[in-house]
Amino acid sequence: MQNAYSISQLGELIKLTLENELEPTYWVIGEVADFRQAPQGHAYFELVEKQGNQVLAKMRSNCWQFTFRGIASRFESITGSGLKNGMKVLAQVQATFHPVYGFSLNIKDIDASFSLGERARIRQETLDRLTREGLLRINASRPFPQVIQKIAIISSATAAGYGDFINQLEQNSAGYKIYHRLYPAPMQGNEAVNGLINALDAIERDQDQLRFEAIVLIRGGGAQLDLDCFDDYRLAAKIAQTSLPVLTGIGHERDETVADLVAHTRLKTPTAVAEFLLSAFRIFEENVNLMINRIDRLSRQQLKTTAEELSHAHHRLKSAVQSRLNVESEKLKSKHHRVILSSKNILQNQGVKLDLVNQQVHRSSLLFLKNANAQLDFIEKQLEQLNPSSILSRGYTRSEIGGKPVQLANPKLHDELITYSQNQKIKSKITDIDTL
Repeated sequence: MQNAYSISQLGELIKLTLENELEPTYWVIGEVADFRQAPQGHAYFELVEKQGNQVLAKMRSNCWQFTFRGIASRFESITGSGLKNGMKVLAQVQATFHPVYGFSLNIKDIDASFSLGERARIRQETLDRLTREGLLRINASRPFPQVIQKIAIISSATAAGYGDFINQLEQNSAGYKIYHRLYPAPMQGNEAVNGLINALDAIERDQDQLRFEAIVLIRGGGAQLDLDCFDDYRLAAKIAQTSLPVLTGIGHERDETVADLVAHTRLKTPTAVAEFLLSAFRIFEENVNLMINRIDRLSRQQLKTTAEELSHAHHRLKSAVQSRLNVESEKLKSKHHRVILSSKNILQNQGVKLDLVNQQVHRSSLLFLKNANAQLDFIEKQLEQLNPSSILSRGYTRSEIGGKPVQLANPKLHDELITYSQNQKIKSKITDIDTL
């Protein structure tokens, strides 16, 4: 039977092997994950290597109190931020193995300049990608109102920069009013990018109802590495393709973030954004007052010129009218004289014609009346002859059956026949009908 090792013996063998075979220290690149600091001042985290979202390797890491104090102080003085999850670092490590606690990396140093350089590299890659995809200046082409009166604000509700922005906006001495609505989002940390994108999506959903004119993205300053979320490609692409112009006031002086570069207008601080919005009101008001004064001056000048022209025109017109009236008056008098003479001649001629017509009408009337009387006498004699009483007086009779003349009644045997003479009404029955 082969000699068997105890667990502690195997652990000691591994420890000795690592110490004998490996260099005392190595410089490694990894992403900080699961970072935590113990009450005693020690720091514990994992160094992770990823390919996309896939973890290729990870190692437990320790940084003891004395070493971590120096590393953290130097790192923050250079980068402006402390170590945190998601940060890519260049660390000097010692590979160690403990029979009880297992394998781990003992952190000896961290190169802060690498983190800054890595941040710059990632930032440049993001800018290159946005440029290739044509997204870098899309938002800058969005229509920008001359005066913005309705804005959607993306910020943290508790951020000092947000409070400064609202105070300056609402307490302006001119009393300008800007409608605003806050869409809260985290401004740093692992959830910042998703939170900011969700806020932009919420604004787009509310746009049909609220009709915002611009989006204001503000933050009250902070460490340089705390602004990494504003260099994220997804956030930058979302800002670029947002339908409204985006104004940024992230509150940092040294560098522009990618979010600044894709936004429509970049300003240094939240208060600078507020001043920018209010200055548009002042400029617009000044331009309006300037135009009012210019219109007033031009109107007065035009009214004066027009009044003078009207006065000259009035005098010319009055003179021309008076001259024309005089000419027309003479013409009218001449025509009046001619009309009177002509009217007298016409009346005289018409009087002669009227006398002749009157004589003709009188003669015609007498002749007409004579002929009409003769015709009436003739008609009267004819009517007298056609009168039934006159016919009956000459010995004729009239017979009826059922109120109809005999020739129209279709007589039958035993029908009652009524015969009328001048003075009698005779009833009889038909006893015989002969056809002629």
